[in-house]
Amino acid sequence: MPLNDRLATLADEAALSAVMTLAIDRLQSDFLTPGQVRASHGFMGLDSRLIADGTYFVIEDGGEIAGCGGWSRRATAYGGNHSAGRDDRLLDPATEAAKVRAMYTHPDHVRKGVGTLILSLCERAARAEGFSALELSATMAGVPLYRSFGFVDVRPFEDSGVPLILMRKAIGGPDSGW
Repeated sequence: MPLNDRLATLADEAALSAVMTLAIDRLQSDFLTPGQVRASHGFMGLDSRLIADGTYFVIEDGGEIAGCGGWSRRATAYGGNHSAGRDDRLLDPATEAAKVRAMYTHPDHVRKGVGTLILSLCERAARAEGFSALELSATMAGVPLYRSFGFVDVRPFEDSGVPLILMRKAIGGPDSGW
Protein backbone atom coordinates (compact mmCIF):
# COMPACT_ATOMS: atom_id res chain seq x y z
CA MET A 1 0.00 0.00 0.00
CA PRO A 2 1.45 3.42 -0.91
CA LEU A 3 2.27 6.05 1.66
CA ASN A 4 -0.15 8.97 1.86
CA ASP A 5 0.73 12.47 2.97
CA ARG A 6 -1.33 15.33 4.31
CA LEU A 7 -0.88 18.45 6.37
CA ALA A 8 -1.16 17.94 10.12
CA THR A 9 -4.02 19.51 12.06
CA LEU A 10 -4.34 20.43 15.71
CA ALA A 11 -6.51 17.32 16.12
CA ASP A 12 -3.41 15.21 15.32
CA GLU A 13 -1.34 16.53 18.21
CA ALA A 14 -1.88 13.67 20.69
CA ALA A 15 -1.21 10.97 18.08
CA LEU A 16 1.86 12.81 16.79
CA SER A 17 3.25 13.19 20.31
CA ALA A 18 2.84 9.44 20.84
CA VAL A 19 4.78 8.68 17.63
CA MET A 20 7.51 11.11 18.66
CA THR A 21 7.89 9.49 22.08
CA LEU A 22 8.16 6.01 20.53
CA ALA A 23 10.67 7.22 17.94
CA ILE A 24 12.88 8.92 20.51
CA ASP A 25 12.79 5.95 22.89
CA ARG A 26 13.23 3.16 20.36
CA LEU A 27 15.13 4.61 17.40
CA GLN A 28 17.70 6.68 19.30
CA SER A 29 18.73 3.88 21.68
CA ASP A 30 21.24 2.39 19.22
CA PHE A 31 23.06 5.74 19.07
CA LEU A 32 22.67 7.25 22.54
CA THR A 33 23.07 6.21 26.14
CA PRO A 34 19.89 5.78 28.21
CA GLY A 35 20.64 9.13 29.87
CA GLN A 36 20.99 10.86 26.50
CA VAL A 37 17.68 9.35 25.34
CA ARG A 38 16.02 10.75 28.48
CA ALA A 39 17.67 14.13 27.88
CA SER A 40 16.36 14.13 24.29
CA HIS A 41 12.81 14.35 25.59
CA GLY A 42 13.76 17.66 27.22
CA PHE A 43 14.22 19.45 23.90
CA MET A 44 12.66 17.26 21.21
CA GLY A 45 8.96 16.93 20.47
CA LEU A 46 5.91 18.56 18.99
CA ASP A 47 6.05 22.18 17.82
CA SER A 48 2.47 23.35 17.31
CA ARG A 49 3.72 26.41 15.42
CA LEU A 50 4.60 24.16 12.47
CA ILE A 51 1.03 22.86 12.37
CA ALA A 52 -0.40 26.39 12.63
CA ASP A 53 1.90 27.56 9.83
CA GLY A 54 0.74 24.73 7.54
CA THR A 55 4.25 23.33 7.13
CA TYR A 56 3.97 20.04 9.03
CA PHE A 57 3.20 16.77 7.30
CA VAL A 58 1.69 13.50 8.48
CA ILE A 59 2.61 10.35 6.56
CA GLU A 60 0.13 7.50 6.76
CA ASP A 61 0.50 3.86 5.82
CA GLY A 62 -2.72 1.88 5.77
CA GLY A 63 -4.50 4.51 7.84
CA GLU A 64 -1.83 4.53 10.59
CA ILE A 65 0.58 7.38 11.25
CA ALA A 66 3.88 6.13 9.90
CA GLY A 67 5.75 9.35 10.52
CA CYS A 68 5.70 13.11 10.61
CA GLY A 69 7.94 16.04 9.88
CA GLY A 70 8.00 19.42 8.31
CA TRP A 71 9.83 22.59 7.57
CA SER A 72 9.73 26.14 8.81
CA ARG A 73 10.11 29.62 7.47
CA ARG A 74 10.89 30.69 11.05
CA ALA A 75 14.26 30.95 12.80
CA THR A 76 13.76 28.25 15.46
CA ALA A 77 16.19 25.51 14.45
CA TYR A 78 14.72 22.58 16.39
CA GLY A 79 12.75 21.61 19.46
CA GLY A 80 9.21 21.35 20.71
CA ASN A 81 6.68 23.64 22.34
CA HIS A 82 8.51 23.24 25.66
CA SER A 83 12.01 24.00 24.33
CA ALA A 84 13.94 27.09 25.41
CA GLY A 85 15.32 29.57 22.89
CA ARG A 86 12.49 29.53 20.37
CA ASP A 87 12.58 32.29 17.74
CA ASP A 88 9.44 32.93 15.67
CA ARG A 89 11.19 35.50 13.47
CA LEU A 90 10.46 34.90 9.78
CA LEU A 91 13.51 33.92 7.77
CA ASP A 92 14.61 35.81 4.65
CA PRO A 93 14.49 33.28 1.78
CA ALA A 94 17.09 35.29 -0.13
CA THR A 95 19.75 34.97 2.57
CA GLU A 96 18.71 32.26 5.03
CA ALA A 97 17.95 28.54 4.87
CA ALA A 98 14.52 27.12 5.63
CA LYS A 99 14.59 24.76 8.62
CA VAL A 100 13.62 21.09 8.33
CA ARG A 101 12.00 20.31 11.67
CA ALA A 102 10.66 17.58 13.90
CA MET A 103 11.10 14.51 11.71
CA TYR A 104 9.98 11.28 13.35
CA THR A 105 9.24 7.82 11.99
CA HIS A 106 7.12 5.33 13.91
CA PRO A 107 9.43 2.42 14.78
CA ASP A 108 7.13 -0.03 12.99
CA HIS A 109 7.51 1.93 9.73
CA VAL A 110 11.27 2.45 9.35
CA ARG A 111 12.85 1.76 5.97
CA LYS A 112 9.60 2.29 4.06
CA GLY A 113 10.44 5.69 2.54
CA VAL A 114 8.72 7.79 5.20
CA GLY A 115 11.71 10.08 5.84
CA THR A 116 12.51 10.47 2.15
CA LEU A 117 8.93 11.44 1.42
CA ILE A 118 8.92 14.05 4.19
CA LEU A 119 12.20 15.53 2.98
CA SER A 120 10.88 15.68 -0.59
CA LEU A 121 7.72 17.48 0.55
CA CYS A 122 9.76 19.94 2.64
CA GLU A 123 12.18 20.67 -0.18
CA ARG A 124 9.41 21.26 -2.71
CA ALA A 125 7.45 23.57 -0.38
CA ALA A 126 10.50 25.59 0.73
CA ARG A 127 11.70 25.97 -2.86
CA ALA A 128 8.23 27.21 -3.89
CA GLU A 129 8.55 29.96 -1.26
CA GLY A 130 11.89 31.09 -2.66
CA PHE A 131 14.34 29.36 -0.33
CA SER A 132 17.57 28.14 -1.92
CA ALA A 133 18.80 26.05 1.01
CA LEU A 134 17.57 23.80 3.80
CA GLU A 135 19.15 23.31 7.23
CA LEU A 136 18.43 20.80 9.95
CA SER A 137 19.75 19.66 13.28
CA ALA A 138 20.30 15.94 12.85
CA THR A 139 20.18 13.26 15.49
CA MET A 140 22.74 10.51 15.04
CA ALA A 141 19.93 8.14 14.01
CA GLY A 142 18.88 10.51 11.22
CA VAL A 143 22.32 11.36 9.80
CA PRO A 144 22.46 8.47 7.25
CA LEU A 145 19.06 9.45 5.79
CA TYR A 146 19.96 13.12 5.54
CA ARG A 147 23.31 12.41 3.90
CA SER A 148 21.62 10.11 1.38
CA PHE A 149 19.23 12.98 0.55
CA GLY A 150 22.13 15.35 -0.18
CA PHE A 151 22.61 17.12 3.15
CA VAL A 152 26.21 17.83 4.17
CA ASP A 153 27.63 18.25 7.64
CA VAL A 154 28.21 21.85 8.73
CA ARG A 155 29.27 21.29 12.34
CA PRO A 156 28.63 18.96 15.26
CA PHE A 157 27.13 20.35 18.47
CA GLU A 158 25.37 19.14 21.61
CA ASP A 159 22.18 19.94 23.44
CA SER A 160 21.86 18.65 27.01
CA GLY A 161 24.74 16.24 26.35
CA VAL A 162 23.03 14.81 23.24
CA PRO A 163 25.17 14.87 20.08
CA LEU A 164 23.64 16.54 17.01
CA ILE A 165 24.95 17.72 13.65
CA LEU A 166 23.94 20.91 11.87
CA MET A 167 23.45 19.89 8.23
CA ARG A 168 22.68 21.90 5.09
CA LYS A 169 21.50 21.26 1.54
CA ALA A 170 21.34 23.66 -1.39
CA ILE A 171 18.05 23.45 -3.29
CA GLY A 172 16.95 25.11 -6.49
CA GLY A 173 14.92 28.29 -6.23
CA PRO A 174 11.34 28.64 -7.53
CA ASP A 175 12.55 29.28 -11.08
CA SER A 176 15.12 26.49 -11.25
CA GLY A 177 12.89 24.05 -13.09
CA TRP A 178 12.75 21.54 -10.20
